Amino acid sequence: MVTIIDYKASVNKESGEEFYSLIVQGGVETVKSAETGRNYLTARKAYVTSTFNEITCKGLIGSQIPGQIVKVSSEPYQYEIPDTGETVTLTHQCKFMDDEEAAMTENFIESEMVN
Repeated sequence: MVTIIDYKASVNKESGEEFYSLIVQGGVETVKSAETGRNYLTARKAYVTSTFNEITCKGLIGSQIPGQIVKVSSEPYQYEIPDTGETVTLTHQCKFMDDEEAAMTENFIESEMVN
């Protein structure tokens, strides 16, 4: 399950129409810092586009929906860490997947590791 924690308005570059994305967050997980070696807690977030208007998006905050937020490989891109202003290069993105899609992705990754 993921929780809808917020929403964001965006504009379609082609049509100029405004649309809303829901910001979803997964459960708490432990991560080890590559720099310090210490553990810290975090939660993955992802944006999910929607057909909802702003009023509906506001009303959905706090709702839980089935699915997971999964790390998927991507082309390298620059990301600025909001708290520090440091720019890092990332090669993954966090993507929302329904439970069925996430299970298929996990099975694919496991089968690739075995070969």
